[in-house]
Amino acid sequence: MEKMDIFCFLHVEDASALERLLFAPADACRRHHVGDEVHLRGLIEVSSYCSRQCLYCGLRASNSALGRYRMTREEILSSARLAHELGYGTVVLQGGEDAGLTGPFVADVVAAIKSLPGDVPLAVTLSLGERPDADLRLWRQAGADRYLLRFETSNAELFRRIHPSQPGGPSDRIAQLRRMREMGYEIGSGIMIGVPGQTYADLVNDITLFAELDLEMIGVGPFLPHPHTPLGAAVSHDAGVWPMQTPADRQDARDTAQVPNSELMTYKTVALTRLACPRANIPSTTALATLNQAQGRELGLMRGANVVMPNLTPPRYRALYEIYPAKACLHEAPGEFHASLLQRLAAIGRRPGQGQGSSRQNTVT
Repeated sequence: MEKMDIFCFLHVEDASALERLLFAPADACRRHHVGDEVHLRGLIEVSSYCSRQCLYCGLRASNSALGRYRMTREEILSSARLAHELGYGTVVLQGGEDAGLTGPFVADVVAAIKSLPGDVPLAVTLSLGERPDADLRLWRQAGADRYLLRFETSNAELFRRIHPSQPGGPSDRIAQLRRMREMGYEIGSGIMIGVPGQTYADLVNDITLFAELDLEMIGVGPFLPHPHTPLGAAVSHDAGVWPMQTPADRQDARDTAQVPNSELMTYKTVALTRLACPRANIPSTTALATLNQAQGRELGLMRGANVVMPNLTPPRYRALYEIYPAKACLHEAPGEFHASLLQRLAAIGRRPGQGQGSSRQNTVT
């Protein structure tokens, strides 16, 4: 897609025009390129410890109000076995940038998951933040298939503001993504929509960067403020979205207006991402279900998404993995959620995927 087309769609508000010109074409593109299967990834939130001070995340190191945990090897394997039992083809090990998740520990867990009995080995996706290349290579050698590292925004200055550097120097997540591709990982990334300081020009560049990186997985979700973070503290309790700047006819003013963190803007971004990256795996996120518990996840799937990530984290830990508050499905048992999800998928004419559900542009080895 051309940048101007993306820019124009981001500003369309008419519901019928959006459905006819954006959402329906994105759904058709999804059906043509990745089919009607919805791939289910079992999410295991392995640690709430984090060394970073990101301005938007509830796991930030200085949040003393948050209880911390780190799952044991057997707890992680138990959750992975549950994924097998439910028929999922992938588990996603997600956590903060936790030095306690050492390279050898994660490698051992990955190898153990890959050795679990079953007709098809589980694919393993890791989402553990910025890590040394030595760890990344070790985990790939142990059998990890994919790595998810969100670059959050293509605007380097905005990224530095909301994601303070560690003592070793500024982050370069784009470079890490490219190195991981060379290591043999399927790579995934994503952004927040409506983080304070994000402009429409930034969001256009985010979507075009997805295509440039040729990502196998792309996650987009709304910025949801956490009260114990600097950005969350700045949000008025009665403000549903971040206010846009005063509308103006000048193009540069439209470029630099603040993007709202709204449900509609998230659907637009999902649809535009599908059109820009036809073969990528795109989840309908828990954040969407948090904004609209009745049908947010389904609407995401009807507007370009093809992945859902059911939470298999042990219930006693889920509330402590608080990137943002009031997450959907926080207390729902995995079996109950799975049964409900199958009914919801059938209601919109979709079916659960089989196997590992790799992107069609790359086969897991």
